[in-house]
Amino acid sequence: MSAAGVVASIGWTLVHFLWQGALIGCATALLLIVLRNARPQARYLAACTGLAMCLAWPALGLALRLPGHSGAQEDAVLLFAAGLVAGSPAGAGWGALFAGQLIPIVGTWAVCALALALRLVAGLLWLGRAAAHERQDPAWQARLDGLAAQFGIGRALRLRIVQGLGSPVTAGWWRPVVLVPAALVSGMPAPLLEALLAHELAHIRRHDYLVNLGQNVVETLFFYHPAVWWISGRIRVERERIADDVAARVLGEPRRLALALSELEKRQFATHHLAQAANGGDLMSRIKRLIRPDSPSMKEALNWKAALPILGLAMGAAAFVHAAPPASAADPDVAAVADFRSCQRPEYPAESLAQKHTGTVSLAFLVATDGAVKEAKVTRSSGHRPLDEAAREALAKCMFKPASAKGQPVEAWTAVQYVWTMD
Repeated sequence: MSAAGVVASIGWTLVHFLWQGALIGCATALLLIVLRNARPQARYLAACTGLAMCLAWPALGLALRLPGHSGAQEDAVLLFAAGLVAGSPAGAGWGALFAGQLIPIVGTWAVCALALALRLVAGLLWLGRAAAHERQDPAWQARLDGLAAQFGIGRALRLRIVQGLGSPVTAGWWRPVVLVPAALVSGMPAPLLEALLAHELAHIRRHDYLVNLGQNVVETLFFYHPAVWWISGRIRVERERIADDVAARVLGEPRRLALALSELEKRQFATHHLAQAANGGDLMSRIKRLIRPDSPSMKEALNWKAALPILGLAMGAAAFVHAAPPASAADPDVAAVADFRSCQRPEYPAESLAQKHTGTVSLAFLVATDGAVKEAKVTRSSGHRPLDEAAREALAKCMFKPASAKGQPVEAWTAVQYVWTMD
């Protein structure tokens, strides 16, 4: 495939993710409503599935577009449901609007995605540097090792004291490192800091760093879609609640962890988004959950204010599809011609045969560039609906020599008549 074809394939993938992401976001929102009173693990799984679809659906579309041509009329939109691939709900009107803008669309996306990717790499380098060069603390390292044994973590863990960090954060999954702010080591009571470390160990035991890294990749690729950011935000909220529950269960003291989170809330530290941080999510709601986990007021409710951008995008996409100009048939130099050797003769409907119905039905077929029929309709009835439908269904299976314009095959409508007679 040429470079222009690759750019066009990427461009169509980005454009169609606007409505694909809106559908995924709405589906995820509905699922979270259903699971609002379930355990956070269920909501976490639902949100992770939604974000995975935000990557898998366009990836599948791109993979199936790349081998073929991605022109305005020929672009296929892929609806992946129950393992099936279907056509676009938007029709070819989208092609007319976006075909001439694909290069600037892809160029703008590439620049922004590259900037976010560099930011992600810079964060990973910072974490690696902190793990290698920041100050060690043997006493707190011993405390961390003791807690790790309680969590059943057999891998060696590293603890580093970092200046200017807001909250304990965890990075890495093969050789995890826990970065602890120097201000907390000197200013927070040891039992409370130990509770925050237990929260970080819960992330390590669950390998949350890998999921968080995957989130950053999806956010980098589809930064322009609010559904991606909203779903990713829900993942982080539920992940922090799960880590709270695990840490509280191992410590046996939910109130100690709640008090530690309260101290963080008072200090109003900033979050380092690349790694797992103890102050992620809504701290006050997490504190209330730890103190009164069975309170009716703690039942989950979806934040529709956060979901409004997704719903607005879905409504806008629907309106755009409705307003998009309809596809127009090509004006070919040579019309499409049916290869009747590839056709089966339409079978006379039994009821029409019994009543000796005859007539001529006029049909129109939209013939693709490969000669296959994409759409068939009756333009003039024979006067008998069973005869019309029998002719339409049978002749739609024919292969055609496609129409051509300036020597190139084009998609175009062609007319065919079929005469029903009694032999």
